[in-house]
Amino acid sequence: MSCQQLVELVTEYLEGALPAEDAQRFEAHLADCDWCDRYVEQMRVTIRTVGRLDERALSPAAQEQLLFAFRDWNGGEQPPRGRQE
Repeated sequence: MSCQQLVELVTEYLEGALPAEDAQRFEAHLADCDWCDRYVEQMRVTIRTVGRLDERALSPAAQEQLLFAFRDWNGGEQPPRGRQE
């Protein structure tokens, strides 16, 4: 597994949603890559610190600021407006 693949799978890994084989590959990469290990730990700390935000709790201005800040995160694709989960 490459570092880029790990970054793309980190959310699924932290949520326990990766298939067992992928989770094993993920963990093997972490064992050999200090940078990715540090990245995953930073993600864990961020999640513990921030917790979960409900989209409806954000003002429209805050939503726009976050969308602007992360506009290139998914290759420039924007999430659909008004998406219900």
